[in-house]
Amino acid sequence: MTEQKNPCCTGSNPGFTELGAYIDALKIDPNDPERKEMLIMTLHKAQSIFGYLPAEVQQFVAKKFSIPHAAVSGVISFYNYFTTTPKGKTNISICMGTACYVNGSDKILQDFEKALGIKSGQVTADGRFSIESLRCVGACGLAPVVLINDHVYGKVKQGQAEKIIEEYLIEYGEPVEVE
Repeated sequence: MTEQKNPCCTGSNPGFTELGAYIDALKIDPNDPERKEMLIMTLHKAQSIFGYLPAEVQQFVAKKFSIPHAAVSGVISFYNYFTTTPKGKTNISICMGTACYVNGSDKILQDFEKALGIKSGQVTADGRFSIESLRCVGACGLAPVVLINDHVYGKVKQGQAEKIIEEYLIEYGEPVEVE
């Protein structure tokens, strides 16, 4: 069995050139007390370029910052925003914070999982959709909350998942039936 290289992180990916130029422009001083903030900003930039932070990207950042890969990995695992797995073009995030959960977000998550045929943390085979659950998005007054990419859906009710998904299917220009 041959191991497939991750297409995001091959040497020919222009994302590494863009990320390298971004880091070089920071002119990182190893003694700078704001270096950790620069690392977090850089990881945000890297995730915006690649869509996620696989090991190859983490190692690249670690090398450019002259720090151990474990230091980069530690920051990524600490902050919920960062992800090491690819997301779908349309990423659906369901808040599972206390206010959302007591208002039925667990049932809404199940609706999205059923409609797309995947579980939280997975991506559809065509790469169009991914689902994840989040701890809290800080919009408790709108509970339960669903984030789709950068769009916030508040006071979502059970049974609305299919209608919401259909809005995004139209964007793809080809109708796809949801279960």
